[in-house]
Amino acid sequence: MSDEGRRIAGRYRLTEQIGRGGMGTVWRADDEVLARQVAIKRLHARPELSADELATLFERTRREARSAARIAHPNVIVVHDVVDDDGRPCIVMEYVPGTTLADLLKDGRTLPHQEAARIGLDMVAALRAAHAAGVLHRDVKPGNVLLGAGDRIVLTDFGIAMTDGTSTLTKTGEMVGSIHYMAPERIRGLTPGTASDLWALGATLYQAVEGRPPFRRVTAMETAYAIAVDPLEPMKRAGPLEPIVEALLIKEPDERPTAEQTERALQTAWWGESTAELPPPATESAVARPEPKPAGDSGRGRRRSRKGLALGGIAVAVAAAVAATAFVLHTTSKSAPGHAASSPTTTASASPVPEGYHLVRDRQLGVSFPVPDGWKAGKRTAEGVTYTDATGLAGLTIGVVDPAGPNPSTHFADIEANTKVNYPTYRRLRMQQTTFQQQPAAIWEFTFQGRARVFRAIDLGFGREGDREYDIYLSAPDAKWDTYRPVFDTARDGFVTSAS
Repeated sequence: MSDEGRRIAGRYRLTEQIGRGGMGTVWRADDEVLARQVAIKRLHARPELSADELATLFERTRREARSAARIAHPNVIVVHDVVDDDGRPCIVMEYVPGTTLADLLKDGRTLPHQEAARIGLDMVAALRAAHAAGVLHRDVKPGNVLLGAGDRIVLTDFGIAMTDGTSTLTKTGEMVGSIHYMAPERIRGLTPGTASDLWALGATLYQAVEGRPPFRRVTAMETAYAIAVDPLEPMKRAGPLEPIVEALLIKEPDERPTAEQTERALQTAWWGESTAELPPPATESAVARPEPKPAGDSGRGRRRSRKGLALGGIAVAVAAAVAATAFVLHTTSKSAPGHAASSPTTTASASPVPEGYHLVRDRQLGVSFPVPDGWKAGKRTAEGVTYTDATGLAGLTIGVVDPAGPNPSTHFADIEANTKVNYPTYRRLRMQQTTFQQQPAAIWEFTFQGRARVFRAIDLGFGREGDREYDIYLSAPDAKWDTYRPVFDTARDGFVTSAS
């Protein structure tokens, strides 16, 4: 190549072209002053632009690259300098040997959802650092995710791949840049923001697990139209990543989760599934409760299995990020009205649904119960469903065990014994036998240390042996327990079964 061996700015000798995109070419180069390898991105010649347009483009590129150089984070490419080469700006960056996520996903290849979540966590950490420094990436895509040595994930090309004020269409009508990862607001010509970077993150994760971008069409214009107006195609391989990816790909930027909320959901999808041989989270009660209830397992089978009970401590740990896999973050729950905390009663009739709640009639479980307005149902099976608030930290789980065992208190004690062994921060507040709706019942209340905060949980189980056991479970941050506890009381007081 004609440029190979050229020296730029009197010190950087180009040795190998290692990448090429719509805006520029990336070279590996030798820094002859500091005796190190660097990567240099040189902008392409743009003969279609006027002299004034080129001057504006170059100046904005220099300014934005200098802004990116302020970001100090291990998941962000280090920008060393901005130099000129024949009047064109060149970005001098850290050289990260390795491959890109795009190379890994060639020909429709996919990643396990745990690995995609791990990469996503490092990507969102990079975006948080950039956004805190006032820098928008504007070209998040698999090709800009470097997979370095030691499992290091590096997000590159900050602030230089897309520049304000330049056209995104060539004379032939084709899109310039990475159309498959452009957020809907960019397609509509609106100013991008931090939510636009998060949309692109969602599109990248979608491709990582599904093998294709979420709105891929035959032409760039058809893709742009699909991004702007078409519904998202259902995901088939995402597992616990599906809810957060769907939330990131919401059309309206104000309704997408924040970077912090995204990080919590990715932690749940990665850490909660990779630290132990957990059962698939097809039932939200298996995620949100300390009880290790595998999807599709009957109550009788669960009581036979000691392996399932041994996972109780891990399931409690997962509850620290309860139901982040049920992300519907654009809805804000209303404050729950106050109720006096009390033990379960023997009343079989349901209380009227108070203001701020709505009645859920769950035909699959054969029950009805009040849920706070704004709380949303996550994934479910025949054995349970979880409703979560907008923070993703509090969850109300309604579960069934069919058939029930001798007594719910025996059931709870069995789970607790294994939880103590596997999760040392568990602390019992109370466990007592009682009755509820004229059936044997048990109430169990405890606390545990999550990854970032202390959580508190309360579980009511009731049912006769040979019949169904019903469970009403609430988990929430202990510091806000007085706010969340009324949710349990209201669900309990309004709980009705088909047999009632």
